[in-house]
Amino acid sequence: MKYENWSSGRLREICELWNKELGGHFPMREELLLQNSIRDVNVLQMGSRLAIDESTDRVVGFIVAKAWQEKAAPPAPAGAGWIQVLLVDSAYRGRGIGSELLRGAEQALIKYGVTKILLGRDPWHYFPGIPKEYPVTREWFEAKGYRNDRRTESDLLNTYGPDLREDLPAFADAEFRLLREGESGALLAFLRRCFPGRWEYEAVQYFERGGKGREFVVAVKEGQIIGFCRINDAHSPFIAQNVYWAPLFADGLGGIGPLGIDSAFRGSGYGLAVVQAGIHFLRQRGIRSIVIDWTTLVSFYGKLNYRVWKSYESYSKPLV
Repeated sequence: MKYENWSSGRLREICELWNKELGGHFPMREELLLQNSIRDVNVLQMGSRLAIDESTDRVVGFIVAKAWQEKAAPPAPAGAGWIQVLLVDSAYRGRGIGSELLRGAEQALIKYGVTKILLGRDPWHYFPGIPKEYPVTREWFEAKGYRNDRRTESDLLNTYGPDLREDLPAFADAEFRLLREGESGALLAFLRRCFPGRWEYEAVQYFERGGKGREFVVAVKEGQIIGFCRINDAHSPFIAQNVYWAPLFADGLGGIGPLGIDSAFRGSGYGLAVVQAGIHFLRQRGIRSIVIDWTTLVSFYGKLNYRVWKSYESYSKPLV
């Protein structure tokens, strides 16, 4: 067995291995792999490697480690690093390949100054934890010193009938609409004030990558943005997290989230209303299946008939 530096040169092989092992639940596309695991500047190259069977010159395992490397303030706790994905071909397990890949990644993260490793939850992540479909993976990481943080995250799903529509919410003192041209600055200022961190970071990335506003529903009161809801579909400027697994849906997939209301205006029904508005616009686009990703608010979204579709257990490992 030999180990090579992480690169896009074997992208097709990496994608094929992913789909061989995980494709039934989490089908990978080359463009998504490029977006999240190659082009993200936070990929820690010295901790990300490929395992190659020398007899066949074939990829049989890989790991992607990340550490914050952008100039902007990190949208995560200081000192955090991530294992985005660790995968070994099932025919090659039990030979220490995964242990070797993890050892190298952990050493690189420590060298970079990381003090706590999170499984998933990285910028441009795939998973917010270990998927419930893989209990053996949880046991393996626990044996390597990773602890279950006792937090379950879920992706929720609702599939609508072809004629079922969601009306746009009607409030006498607020309107719910798509972001208009020229309002990106106002939205970013709102996020910076009310939701600094990951949600602001993702919005900045959206506009830097050519987003025009059709992916943001805003709640507006007295001319000011007081809330937002992100919506995604196949025409968004990049593959967003709640539509990662769209290949599972023959008719396509839409996504909702994140979303939030200014704390000064909560308790008046605006939160649920901005979700309804997001559903309204996605349904107008002919989208029947909609996913709300990475949430613990199962009861809240259950009011709109969203049910748990996938669940993940949060894991981490302190290094100091």
